[in-house]
Amino acid sequence: MEFITNRDLKRVRKIQNRLLFAYENDLSKHAPKEIVTRIRMLWNSIPIQLAKENKKFIYGLVREGARAREYEIAITWLMDVGLVYRINRVKKPDFPLRAYQDFSAFKLFIVDVGLLGAMSRLNARTILEGNKLFEEFKGALTEQYVLQQLIVNSENDIFYWSAENATSEIDFLIQTDDCIAPLEVKAEENLQAKSLKVFVQKYGVKDAVRVSMSGFRRQDWLINFPLYNIGNLNQGEKIH
Repeated sequence: MEFITNRDLKRVRKIQNRLLFAYENDLSKHAPKEIVTRIRMLWNSIPIQLAKENKKFIYGLVREGARAREYEIAITWLMDVGLVYRINRVKKPDFPLRAYQDFSAFKLFIVDVGLLGAMSRLNARTILEGNKLFEEFKGALTEQYVLQQLIVNSENDIFYWSAENATSEIDFLIQTDDCIAPLEVKAEENLQAKSLKVFVQKYGVKDAVRVSMSGFRRQDWLINFPLYNIGNLNQGEKIH
């Protein structure tokens, strides 16, 4: 709303920073005292986690030598207050996806893509105009944005898939009432979809979805949705 009114990205960033500061203060006020430090460390590690090519959450990036049992309560607390989304890996794309979850492998996203940019100290010029040093993290921001668009639709049950040998990964696997659809996220007009093709061939999926800066198109086994329109994925042009 601030940007619509004033067209001033610096003022938007000030609001985002105030929100982040308020969240940090709320941790001290409302979280159990014995886990406040762990919650802070985990929260602040999320941009680092998402900057990796493989965005699977690694406890060792929170603190060297960290173990799951030390931070499970911290993750649950952040999820319960609505500050993070946890997307679990599934071992295979069968109905229902929830029955095939691998709880030891997951990705964590925060509540808002703008706040992720603020946490990462990315300035507006870098985000809008690009930079060679920004290419990898652009993927993290794009994946965060797509998840936000998908998660508002209660029909979507959202997971991700990766091969056991880690040679291929699908960013999101979405189950609706009668469909399981793999979805791959591209930050640019890069139309390669190697992991998606491997997945379709392996499991015989009828339709797969690629989200990119390219326009809408349907071709054989693949539907390309433009990033700006991903919120309409479940409407109009069906994915199944």
